[in-house]
Amino acid sequence: MKSRLFAALVFATLATASFAADITGKWTAEVPGRNGQTRTSTFDFKVDGEKLTGTTSGMQGDVPLVDGSVKGDDIAFNVEMNFNGNTMKMMYKGKVTGDVIKMTRTREGAEGPAQEFEAKRAK
Repeated sequence: MKSRLFAALVFATLATASFAADITGKWTAEVPGRNGQTRTSTFDFKVDGEKLTGTTSGMQGDVPLVDGSVKGDDIAFNVEMNFNGNTMKMMYKGKVTGDVIKMTRTREGAEGPAQEFEAKRAK
């Protein structure tokens, strides 16, 4: 009985891992900024199992992703930037649907709603 339960758990774990979204590669997005303006950002994702790494490019140049994860079609990662000796942490969450990721971005410690945008796989 225990061996069947163990086999079922192993199968469920492998099945879940095999269905993780493959978002490896470059993605672009028009990300909301100040005063309603948008800025083009590029995300370069690398997926290894459920671990998400890579960089995002924008006004600060290339900035590494921190604490990234992929679970099924859900992704999450953080970006830490330094402004005049102060660290700012942005937290991203997204849902992958084909070649589009619907994302939200919040700043650690900030009040108000999350910023919403879509990233699209670069051609």
